[in-house]
Amino acid sequence: MVKSNVVLLPRMSEKAYGVSETLNTYVFDVPLNTSKQSVATAVAEQFEVQVESVNTNTIKGKTKRTYRKSGRGAMGRRSDVKRAYVRVKEGQSIPIFEAMKQEEVEQEAQSEKIKQAMDKKTAKEEKKSSKKEKA
Repeated sequence: MVKSNVVLLPRMSEKAYGVSETLNTYVFDVPLNTSKQSVATAVAEQFEVQVESVNTNTIKGKTKRTYRKSGRGAMGRRSDVKRAYVRVKEGQSIPIFEAMKQEEVEQEAQSEKIKQAMDKKTAKEEKKSSKKEKA
């Protein structure tokens, strides 16, 4: 098998996370001269999944204005970015957002633990106050 040397940078954003959860599609930033076929082979090789489809989108860089100390403006331009939307076969996934999912699970477990501790404390206080009322 031919090794692909395409650099795939996963796009870590809320929108990319939502698309990966609902549509089983993952978003990567790729070099501007990369074709869909080379992106598909690179994803298949690097993550060992079967690629269903690849859509690409080139976002043109915005013109930005900066100011020097003398007050004179200088025009600059951000670089163009090419994004590849890679759809993976049903049942397969790429472990890009696994750390985020793990963090969510840990937060839920921690909040559950805090809730149990608070419930225990309030039950203890109620028991203590009911003993005082009886005496």
